Amino acid sequence: MEQQSKDPLHGKRLDAILEELVEYYQGFEELGKQINIKCFTDNPSINSSLKFLRKTDWARAKVESLYLYVLRQKKKEARNKED
Repeated sequence: MEQQSKDPLHGKRLDAILEELVEYYQGFEELGKQINIKCFTDNPSINSSLKFLRKTDWARAKVESLYLYVLRQKKKEARNKED
């Protein structure tokens, strides 16, 4: 039996992460407030943001970090709904 990775980023594509963040923050405007980088604040699109993030390690690290935070928030919100 193969061991499953516990890393939530394992196997997750950057475009899927970005789309989920845009959906969670209901658009690039709010996402740009969370991570103030030009590809989110100046005429943003998924494609232009992906080009920038694939070339810029520090920005990608910020996006991945925010994504992990959002996953924790979603888990917390789901637990609160159960209570």
